[in-house]
Amino acid sequence: MERERRSRYLQAMGIVEWQRRDRVAEPAAQSVQPAHAGSSGDAAPSRQPVPAAGDISRLEWDALQARVLSCTACDLHKSRTQAVFGVGSRDADWMIVGEAPGAEEDRRGEPFVGRAGQLLDSMLHAIGLDRQQVYIANVLKCRPPNNRDPRPEEVEQCEPYLQRQVALVQPRLILAVGRIAAQNLLKTNAPLSRLRGRRHSYGEAGTPLVVTYHPAYLLRSPLEKRKAWQDLKLAREVAGR
Repeated sequence: MERERRSRYLQAMGIVEWQRRDRVAEPAAQSVQPAHAGSSGDAAPSRQPVPAAGDISRLEWDALQARVLSCTACDLHKSRTQAVFGVGSRDADWMIVGEAPGAEEDRRGEPFVGRAGQLLDSMLHAIGLDRQQVYIANVLKCRPPNNRDPRPEEVEQCEPYLQRQVALVQPRLILAVGRIAAQNLLKTNAPLSRLRGRRHSYGEAGTPLVVTYHPAYLLRSPLEKRKAWQDLKLAREVAGR
């Protein structure tokens, strides 16, 4: 990539490359809640049988997508506009995994659109990738009402779909964006500050996984973009090994 073009994408992230002056003090790590914490006032959701993982694990792309788009395994199908399957190259080296669709994603049927999607595109461009070269998916395929955190039973219903997507893509690297995506992929309640900055492994295949901030969080906390740039460089290093 031309240096001028690369600099434009870094500027969009709020990063000045090769800056030698002392960095401004960074804010303390965000306070986070466990991935599976629920609201005390929530009514108990209806439980449906978990999709047969053995069945899903044999589906090819078209059948898997059709299964996701018609899924009624949990109550989220009642409030969604449409399920959001995934987008990008199906033989990508990088797989980007987020939390769940938001309002715009629910309307358009594509993950990471709007301002957060534009920032994700800039983050990818900064390390020499574009949206068509990666595969983008979410832990949940349907939007939770009011963008609340996913419930454990909802993650349980969707997990076989994501596992099959990873198995089909066979990425060299998974980039988990945001606390909830990272905690659910890694089966941990550790805060994001402890998950960043090192290589993890996902699934039985041990796919390398690196954690960074969600673009929506970076839009609210632009000073953290410097840390996200460090995460991206780590991810590029891990993917290249």
